[in-house]
Amino acid sequence: MTLDFKERIKAFSELGTLFKENIDKKEDKNFPKWDLLLEDSLIESKTYNSWFTIDNLKLSLKNWSKSLEETIISDWLFRYNVVDKSSKKIAIIMAGNIPVVGFHDLLCSLLLNFDCLVKLSSDDKLLIPFIVRFLESRNKKFKNKVIFENEKFKNFDGVIATGNNNSHRYFDYYFSKYPNLLRKTRHSIAILDGNESDNDLTGLSNDVFNYFGLGCRSVSKVFLPRGYDLDILFNAFFSFKEIINHNKYVNNFDYNKAVYLMSKEKFIENGFLILKEDIKLGSPIGCLFYEFYDNKEDINKLILKNSDSIQCVASNLNLKTNIQFGQTQCPNISDYADNNDTIKFLLKI
Repeated sequence: MTLDFKERIKAFSELGTLFKENIDKKEDKNFPKWDLLLEDSLIESKTYNSWFTIDNLKLSLKNWSKSLEETIISDWLFRYNVVDKSSKKIAIIMAGNIPVVGFHDLLCSLLLNFDCLVKLSSDDKLLIPFIVRFLESRNKKFKNKVIFENEKFKNFDGVIATGNNNSHRYFDYYFSKYPNLLRKTRHSIAILDGNESDNDLTGLSNDVFNYFGLGCRSVSKVFLPRGYDLDILFNAFFSFKEIINHNKYVNNFDYNKAVYLMSKEKFIENGFLILKEDIKLGSPIGCLFYEFYDNKEDINKLILKNSDSIQCVASNLNLKTNIQFGQTQCPNISDYADNNDTIKFLLKI
């Protein structure tokens, strides 16, 4: 790995240090000026988009601080035959459903030394520019490597675009003639067997409620063994009862409850979450869908059938694709959205 690669890795590891020291509230900081600017940016982000609470913003920083260590980044890149892509330009269209959700694409692209044209989501337009300014301050070679674009992209060699199923059709139409990595709607599920510990159920609560359920890694549906007592879930979720005090969350909760009542659909609720039996994988905000199953074979078939729509599977069952409860919102640096290897894609451009 060349010196340039190592210098870029070092800048990102210093970003991880900035995040970690902000979360830990250490008094003796490596980047005190930048820490103050980061705090200002977090407050501004919360003011601009009330879904981005300080707790959720800090959660995102905390998760990234664990991945942005020099050895972790180096070990990750060591798996690839990395080459310098400074002659290439990548266009990146970012989502904004949770804080800095588009950062991983930028990380991959800058580590390979692409010039980046970035279209920010209107819901998350403050933290990514802050990150870029910090990286530029740590390594002058990052200067002008990222251009934030509001107009139509011009003169690029490939594109990464993240959106929903509707925007995916638009992306496919406009970018089909370019090397592209196009992402669409995905959901995460949990599969219980009835033997979960209190810690497992606490972890599931985080998987459901962190980021208000807005992420593709948020558990939006649970599969339960037939006869499972739903009160077990409500008891486990009780620690998140204050979520109903968030103005946007309660608006969604009330709206969906009203729709279900008017449609005379069956559901149960506990004042802050609607539990509804439904075959769909994705539930609206303020709701959690559930479905009963009879045997593990049925679950394996369902996961295989819906592999293009499922991002994460949280379970204690041995399902090959499952991860631990409480970990759906804590991806490793090598966990790729839609399970498409971003580094492999970029190296082919």
